[in-house]
Amino acid sequence: MQSTETFHEPRREDCPWCGSRRLRTRLRVPRRRHHRPGGFAADQCLDCAHVFQNPRLTPEGLAFHHREFYAGHLEALAERTVTGRSGRRRHQAAARALLALPEPESWLDVGTGHGHFPAAVKELFAYTAFDGLDPTPRVERARRSGRIEEAHRGRLTTPEILDRLRSRYDVVSMLHHLEHTPDPRAELHAALAVLRPGGHLLVEVPDPHSAFAVLLGKWWPPYGRPRHLHLMPLDNVRAELESQGCTVIATDRREPHTPHDLSAALALALAHVLPKSWRRAAAPLVSAATALDHALAPLLRRTRFSNSYRVVARKDIA
Repeated sequence: MQSTETFHEPRREDCPWCGSRRLRTRLRVPRRRHHRPGGFAADQCLDCAHVFQNPRLTPEGLAFHHREFYAGHLEALAERTVTGRSGRRRHQAAARALLALPEPESWLDVGTGHGHFPAAVKELFAYTAFDGLDPTPRVERARRSGRIEEAHRGRLTTPEILDRLRSRYDVVSMLHHLEHTPDPRAELHAALAVLRPGGHLLVEVPDPHSAFAVLLGKWWPPYGRPRHLHLMPLDNVRAELESQGCTVIATDRREPHTPHDLSAALALALAHVLPKSWRRAAAPLVSAATALDHALAPLLRRTRFSNSYRVVARKDIA
């Protein structure tokens, strides 16, 4: 059995977003079965409503759970969510939020992974050069496959990367990236640093105010047990961008909704109670839940059940 001490940092007593010490536990998941490292808790700030993992996983703990996720039963579900036709439509819908603006010459996709987002939207921006940044080797494979032109491996907040990319891009996109980062505010500041004056930032993140968070509890997929470190309310992100000299030109809670809450929650729950050898037999149940997710999506995205939001902001010229 591997010690859990190497997987968690010390618990913090204040909010990482606003510094308030008025916290409440929003979610607690006990140690996982089969003696895997675990225990996972999310606290919410009673002043700014920021939700964060507390205590936070160490880099070793994050790496462990990241490997477990992509080696486990959810890999296929996650891949379908990103690469299927519905995933391609969602990528293009996000990019269309910028079609009314002058076509960018250069675009950096942060947290690009395999480069599925740039590949999906190139046809909408025929004269734009897409680069990608990611901390994993996937970004280099994305370059070799032709999905991006330049691959930058690492974190945007790393000084060497930030200095190299400063004021280089017309658009920076961060689609479901900020929730994975140790310091989302620093990540936003870095994104603005690599934008040219007048450039645009495109952000999509899970919405911690979604009604699904209450209905599904610990099985709600955006909790990302435990790979998601932060869930930020829209008002917090908007206020931070405006404080950094940006104009928020659009927000949207409808279009970014990803129809996977019921199916992913069911897959998580089944993985928790079923031996691995039995999970294939449960696949029809997950498929039925997937169909229900998509059938309900046109209605749910117009309600508080919408699970994500989008922000488009312009870096104003000083």
